[in-house]
Amino acid sequence: MINSSVFSYVDVLSKTADAAWKRNEIIGNNISNVDTPEYKRQDIDFESQLRQALGNSRYETVDAKVAHLSGTELEARVYTDSANFSYRLDGNNVDIDTEGVTLAANQIKYNGLIDSIKQEFANLKMVIK
Repeated sequence: MINSSVFSYVDVLSKTADAAWKRNEIIGNNISNVDTPEYKRQDIDFESQLRQALGNSRYETVDAKVAHLSGTELEARVYTDSANFSYRLDGNNVDIDTEGVTLAANQIKYNGLIDSIKQEFANLKMVIK
């Protein structure tokens, strides 16, 4: 069998879409807890890990970088954002307006990722024909 990295981009797009989906869940949780005293907003860090994984060697093509990524390098990490910061008296640091904007931006990103995955499969389908 020929060693191929045909699905490398699909794998990376899929992991990125999974992280965006998880971010939607986290933002929804933040919005649910907007009135919970002492609640600290959470977020997910995926983009910096992807940037780091793809930026390891400047002498490789993007295709080569994507082909060499392993699943363990691209694990989304949930963190508490500004845990020691609160501008409210109840200790909560969730701003409903910021969460709404972040949710809308993340949904646009997720939809774009899904479209990109569909396009990759359309390209593979065209090559197979």
